[in-house]
Amino acid sequence: MAINTNRPTSPHLQVYRLPLTGIISITHRMTGVMLTAGLILFVYVISALAGGADSYAAMQEVMNLWLLKLVCWGFVYALFFHLCHGVRHLIWDAGNSFELETLNRYAMIELVASLTLTLMTFVWGYYGL
Repeated sequence: MAINTNRPTSPHLQVYRLPLTGIISITHRMTGVMLTAGLILFVYVISALAGGADSYAAMQEVMNLWLLKLVCWGFVYALFFHLCHGVRHLIWDAGNSFELETLNRYAMIELVASLTLTLMTFVWGYYGL
């Protein structure tokens, strides 16, 4: 059997630029994993609440670490991003907005909405507004 050496090669990852909709799709999957991991943290907090005053104080000490605060805000962002992308999927399920320009516009709206909701939650939680 002869080997054809004139075949075109696939674009290399350094040459190929992933479209915004592809990045959004990958990020949606990643935030789903983050939400699942965040549930472990949520169960830890609930079990500390149910465990009494000592376990609650220990949990508060752990939750006041800057890294865990960052993880919690990442969890909040993942929640809002996943929510916004879910709304986008509902629009797709209705059979609307499959044009390339509309897909990119909705992707930007999704990013801005998830960041805005996260910042609003931060302000509301910090200032109690």
